Amino acid sequence: MGGCHHSIVARSQPNSSAPHPLQACNMMLWPDACRVFAPYAGGMLTFMRSSLTRILSLAWDSLECSSWNPPMKKVVSVSLGSPDGDFSREIDLGGYRVSLCREGMDGDTNRAQARIRELDGSVDAIGLGGIDIYLYVGGKQFVIGDGLRLAETAKKTPVVDGSGLKNTLERRVVRRLASEGLIGASSKVLLVGAMDRFGMAEALVETGCECVFGDLIFNIGIDYPLATLGEIEELAEKYRSRLLTVPFHLLYPTGASQRERKPDPRFEKYYFASDVIAGDRHLVFRHMPERLDGKGIITTTTRPSTMSAFKLAGVRWVATTTPEMDGVSGGTNIIEAAMVAVMEKKPAEISAADYSRWIEKLGLDGAVHFLEG
Repeated sequence: MGGCHHSIVARSQPNSSAPHPLQACNMMLWPDACRVFAPYAGGMLTFMRSSLTRILSLAWDSLECSSWNPPMKKVVSVSLGSPDGDFSREIDLGGYRVSLCREGMDGDTNRAQARIRELDGSVDAIGLGGIDIYLYVGGKQFVIGDGLRLAETAKKTPVVDGSGLKNTLERRVVRRLASEGLIGASSKVLLVGAMDRFGMAEALVETGCECVFGDLIFNIGIDYPLATLGEIEELAEKYRSRLLTVPFHLLYPTGASQRERKPDPRFEKYYFASDVIAGDRHLVFRHMPERLDGKGIITTTTRPSTMSAFKLAGVRWVATTTPEMDGVSGGTNIIEAAMVAVMEKKPAEISAADYSRWIEKLGLDGAVHFLEG
């Protein structure tokens, strides 16, 4: 461009040192222009700057709307539970589209293992339902042997059991219920299983609730209530080695047994003496009496049939600890799997603080349903 420019100037002004006509014009007009526009220069610069900022902002918004369209994350919950609770949903999780699907294996661990093997590498995260991989009690980790063996089937895709959300999101839900006056220092709460939901147990105690922990009652069938968090910690230590080897179906209803309700006269008194029954929905149902007039329920994995059963029993309100999705609240395992898919981190690298930060960022919360009337 420099050579072309000089050749043009040479043709315009051969053998002359006089300025180019345009240069002469500039020389004459520039002093007057400076005098005229100088007072407005600052304002003009501000206007130009703000206009440019606005143009760039609009361009960025347009780019975000048209170009930032992340691919849909795919999450599957492989559950040892009944297929009666199967569902599929597409949700928006903080701007990320996530496809959720729950598949019940009806208590068949071999079938569950085969399905995890099929899904490995083809989905973004797998939730393991109807069984735990880990329990977190008193700051310690306890391994469930059957759950760990299932999880280790996957070599590429992360597998989670919901324990990360039980330790974080469920605490948050309990505190919100307390702030709304649904539970408080005068509330008597039956938590059907505290080892599996120690975060909820701690939050209930911190709120001032008078708690009965039913781990021995609902998991083993022994009429022996526990009253303190210390007793739960002692129980976990006592059974640490057995948790590695005992078949999980002996501790928790799986498959067809989830459809069974076995009201037991020995355990009715714990329901009747409580204002609120909390914990795993299948354990809540396991020995539930026909009437629970005026009671509150804190649970998850609800379906329309669940709400109908609670309403028929006279329950006043039901709080779910996971988000409502068109009549369904998923298990903590599938919601945690969705979070892991969005976070794109290995579960072992995710701390409780990470979960709490992402829960806040994504706006995750449960829901309260009033069933009276």
